[in-house]
Amino acid sequence: MTATFQLHPRLKQDCISLGRFELCQLLLMNDSQYPWFILVPEIADIKEIYQLSEISRQLLAKESNYLAEKIAQFYTADKLNIAAIGNLVPQLHIHHIVRYQTDIAWPAPVWGKFNAVPYTQTQLTNTIADIKLQLNNLIP
Repeated sequence: MTATFQLHPRLKQDCISLGRFELCQLLLMNDSQYPWFILVPEIADIKEIYQLSEISRQLLAKESNYLAEKIAQFYTADKLNIAAIGNLVPQLHIHHIVRYQTDIAWPAPVWGKFNAVPYTQTQLTNTIADIKLQLNNLIP
């Protein structure tokens, strides 16, 4: 993490921290309607992937692909939505959302469709334990 890096307040408010990889923090969006994870490179003042160094871009791709593969397999996803939108939160962050043809927003994007349904404490405890078991190189 760079000395001046600060997680955007909206991400702090809406997400639960699960740990970190070498480059990125891993967050869980507090919306139990979808398995929804967010990678945030711990580099200050970055809004776009092209602003990262070549080494950091490669590491971001590696971490994103690792996360995508693990959650797609674990959750038996019909589709993964992976996106760096940043219209409301300008800090670079990459959404990884497991989608099912049976989820409430299918086939539309999840953004702005429905109000979030926060995890219960039991759901959260189980989800955190499950994902940490799947991601064996996650740093606490």
